[in-house]
Amino acid sequence: MTMNLFDSLVDVEPRQEQLAPGALVLRQFALPEQAALLPALKDIIARAPLRHMITPGGFRMSVAMTNCGSLGWVSDSSGYRYDPADPLSGKPWPPMPEAFLKLATRAAAHAGFNEFTPDACLINRYEPGARLTLHQDKNEQDYDQPIVSVSLGLPAVFLFGGLTRAGRPNRVPLTHGDVVVWGGPARLRYHGVRALEEGHHPFMGDCRINLTFRKAGENHD
Repeated sequence: MTMNLFDSLVDVEPRQEQLAPGALVLRQFALPEQAALLPALKDIIARAPLRHMITPGGFRMSVAMTNCGSLGWVSDSSGYRYDPADPLSGKPWPPMPEAFLKLATRAAAHAGFNEFTPDACLINRYEPGARLTLHQDKNEQDYDQPIVSVSLGLPAVFLFGGLTRAGRPNRVPLTHGDVVVWGGPARLRYHGVRALEEGHHPFMGDCRINLTFRKAGENHD
């Protein structure tokens, strides 16, 4: 990883694509921030290591994950939930880095969600073969807040469906630096990620990292 490589990418002009009312793909939106994102990501993982969580049904998730922020998403035999402490260490999750918060709020505002202040960032590592089945994000307390999802590393196919499982979801190719924002009428749409294909990325190696920003707790404003 070199700054010359960073510099060669940050001048690319981002573009946007609408997936549905309330849902946008911001192409290469995260590239100007990557020089700050990657060291911050490394620090978080050192403090709260990636792990394969277990679903309430007893299955090991193919995606390894960790969290930062005042709340973190966890899964175990008792269910899915947000918790202020890392169950592996009992300590609070690492604080959300300023670079993460800046990117999330800027992307949300670009998509029309000006009041978004995330309190949770889910960090997912996809290795070849890992996938995420179609689901809704329903553990948050305020559905008026959007989801901001940042792709780093290997390309992936994002599946973006409707408000029910019926119908075939749209297949949206995502590459390093792309950001997806969905909220408003799109907030509870089903979504997932197809199994990751083999590859190598010059910054991230043989994996894809996804940063998913959410407002998970109560809004006290």
